[in-house]
Amino acid sequence: MSDAIRQLAPQALWNHFADLNAVPRPSKKEERVVAFIRHFGESLGLDTRVDAAGNVLIRKPASPGMENRPVVVLQSHLDMVHQKNADSGFDFDKEGIDMYVDGDWVRARGTTLGADNGIGVASIMALLAGNDIAHPPLEALFTIDEETGMTGALSLQPGFLHGRYLLNLDTEDDRELTIGCAGGVDVTATGAYAAEPVPADCQGFRLSVRGLTGGHSGMDIHLGRGNANKIMNRLLAQAAEQFGLRVGTVDGGGLRNAIPRESFAEVGVPADQAIEFQKFMENEAAALEAEYASTDPNLEIGLEGIERPSVVLPAAFQSQLLRAIYACPNGIHRMSPDIADLVQSSNNLARILVKDGQWTALCLTRSSVDSEKYDLARAIQSAFELAGAVVKASGGYPGWAPKPEASIVQLMRTVYEKRFGDAPHVNACHAGLECGIIGAHYPDMEMISFGPNIRGAHSPDECVQISSVQKFWGYLVEVLGKVG
Repeated sequence: MSDAIRQLAPQALWNHFADLNAVPRPSKKEERVVAFIRHFGESLGLDTRVDAAGNVLIRKPASPGMENRPVVVLQSHLDMVHQKNADSGFDFDKEGIDMYVDGDWVRARGTTLGADNGIGVASIMALLAGNDIAHPPLEALFTIDEETGMTGALSLQPGFLHGRYLLNLDTEDDRELTIGCAGGVDVTATGAYAAEPVPADCQGFRLSVRGLTGGHSGMDIHLGRGNANKIMNRLLAQAAEQFGLRVGTVDGGGLRNAIPRESFAEVGVPADQAIEFQKFMENEAAALEAEYASTDPNLEIGLEGIERPSVVLPAAFQSQLLRAIYACPNGIHRMSPDIADLVQSSNNLARILVKDGQWTALCLTRSSVDSEKYDLARAIQSAFELAGAVVKASGGYPGWAPKPEASIVQLMRTVYEKRFGDAPHVNACHAGLECGIIGAHYPDMEMISFGPNIRGAHSPDECVQISSVQKFWGYLVEVLGKVG
């Protein structure tokens, strides 16, 4: 990691971010980062506790003269999305993130950066450790497993927090004050098949879909970026109809909350059709690259000859499965009729794995309307049940209803306008934020979410803008001094 990161301003924040990024912190494996944050709080002599789920709460008394002001909860999540390029040998379980400065941006080499939500965590750490920032009584809440189920927030118990206001530091545009968000539910389809020997006259090929832009499956779903699983399925289904292609394996995508960037398949094609199949792939690659030229300029469709797969899917089942994946909704399902330019409901077909007689499809379905969310989940369930799948919905979490009249919203709007000479964009977002869940536990707490400019979250292109972090930090400090 470049020492240049530690020299950036505000230096305390960036040093805490560097320390945090040296600690592996994948979702559902947060033991090391929980211990790190717990030690941090205890080393400052602050009241530090860890609940049964692993959420960490650190309390800091108010600055002199501010003792009678309402308690403010500062909240960020400890886990980060672990995504890397296919050619990267990086080991998330053992290595710290390899960061570098690129002009006005901080990036990572070949992996996600962890600015989501590490910049929020580091900001709170800087406030807890600092002695020269005026603030009311603070409760610093560091939650776990936000990225793959929000189980930390779901596990919060009444009475753990005492704050009147909650500042969630998990928004990715410094012009935005987020006051509402979508809920979500995980949809998982699984099935089995009796693999059969590949026909003797088949020639083996490996198909690849690479170079897609990817991104956050909530915040970026409206951008129309390519989904590697849908593109791969399109190629397989058409080639199966035209050339008798037989599928051996498919391995595409990864985490539910990341738009899949890559997919790979091993197939067999009748030898007498191999040349025509290769021409077909060349034409389809050109067509797809043209279709996605604006959103995914680095898309690459690859084809190489390999030893033919030893076993393939039965022909009838292969047709069922490819049709089910074709039918599975992906992308925007409905735009909000009430809030301009807001996606109301969507689905991300995040993962397809077909191998060794078993297959799995993973989706993340989002909506700001719970009834519509579950209706879309049932549509996905129906598509996969036609292929004989067992389909389960799990990990559902509620959305966060906007309250634009809340006093914390009015304060932060006023401070923003005076500080920057412009009005902030007060909005709701299509991502899942923990505010909806926390609000269910603490219905009287006023909440708002904001943060610096982060781009490419949930992908190896993730980066955070240095000047925006400086803007965000100054704004956060001023707000804390004025909360009353």
